[in-house]
Amino acid sequence: MSEALDLPLRAQAQAIAAGEADAAELLEATLQRIEERNPALNAIVETFPTHSREMLASAPQGSLHGVPVVIKDEWPLPWRAQRFGAADMLANPEPGESAPYRALRDAGAVIVGVGNMHELGASSTGNVSVYGPARNPWNPERCPGGSSSGPASAVAARLVAGAVGADGVGSIRYPAAYCGLTGLKPTFGRSAMAGHHMAELSTTIVSGALCADAADCRLLDSVLFGEELQAGKPPALRIGVIRDEPAEDVAPAVREACEAAIEDLREATGGEVREVELPELAAATLATVLIANSESLGSITPERLNSLDPELSPLGRGLLKYRVLLPAVATIKAQQLRTLARHTLAKVFEGVDVIAWPTVPAVAPPLEAPMVELPSGTLTADEANVRGGALANLTGIPAISVPVGSSDGLPIGLQLQAAWGRDELLLDAAEALEQANGRRWVEAVPPPARGAETLEA
Repeated sequence: MSEALDLPLRAQAQAIAAGEADAAELLEATLQRIEERNPALNAIVETFPTHSREMLASAPQGSLHGVPVVIKDEWPLPWRAQRFGAADMLANPEPGESAPYRALRDAGAVIVGVGNMHELGASSTGNVSVYGPARNPWNPERCPGGSSSGPASAVAARLVAGAVGADGVGSIRYPAAYCGLTGLKPTFGRSAMAGHHMAELSTTIVSGALCADAADCRLLDSVLFGEELQAGKPPALRIGVIRDEPAEDVAPAVREACEAAIEDLREATGGEVREVELPELAAATLATVLIANSESLGSITPERLNSLDPELSPLGRGLLKYRVLLPAVATIKAQQLRTLARHTLAKVFEGVDVIAWPTVPAVAPPLEAPMVELPSGTLTADEANVRGGALANLTGIPAISVPVGSSDGLPIGLQLQAAWGRDELLLDAAEALEQANGRRWVEAVPPPARGAETLEA
């Protein structure tokens, strides 16, 4: 059954539907592989074979019938409460039927495990968690990206072919780039969110798929969207590029790979590259961080802050306490900047179909010291990454990260962003780019997925 386990998500579904693969055998093979490969990666923090087998036994004949998947530690399951990778998350999590769980269940999928995540979803690196950090399968001493660290690591190592992550400030796209995957951040409000403790409050967080390629993302996101995302041939794409930090202040190898990929996409679609301006971009980054932090203030009281679990990291404790210091005028200004940014993007998308720049400015940094060397100097990965990831969350537009190269044995990702509701166009563009480069990067796999069953942690 290892042959079926190594198939793409859509091929697993097709093989089961055609009777060419046995779903029960695939589930057992997946659990065995997790047992073998996961200890060195810490990608999956909990499996529950009995519940997984029960899901399979009652699985309907949906689009993912019998296919094993992983879900981020950000939603409850009927038998398990979410923890957000933290010893304390202020909320009182309880088991339950979250919307992503119901969507997966109704599609016939089998949830085999919960993916690790950066503590409180508060970083782009994945190097801090109550469970210990998840590790990058390409190099276990490197960050897998955050906060959807475990889902990305699990898919990259081929523990499963697809996983559900969440993106509040780039948290699907960063790990997709670091781990060499395709990750779609949907248009805000389009994907399943109910059951998330911020579902009724957040204006930035969305659920989304992490998979090897765009076609698998299309299938899994169709389940999360509750509608089929139709595939099509992209038009002659008008590709917008900028001359600003997300595109310019990047490591030379990243810049070279992304510029080459943009040219490949232009040529593949018969399109053109146009330079665009986003004058609010730098301020929009700060506005996103302010909004994302201020939206959870309702659950914070001085008494609660003084009773935080001692296992919560100093950074996590500091982050929660920092939020109560945010001045109201700053959050008001952030909302004003959001409005300006939306108006600007609406005008920009009249002249271009997609905007392209590197997903992250450098390859995955070390777990022990997540710093990156850029032309502007040495920065923390978080302050560098957010410059390219925040705009989509602030404004609600969809964005996708696609693998386009490598440096020092680590993947490089290109981000494409489109107008509201044009998620399908991004998937079409990603598939066109895959074909243009011969699927070289989406089919590249890290050492544990080449048959090396263990890694030195």
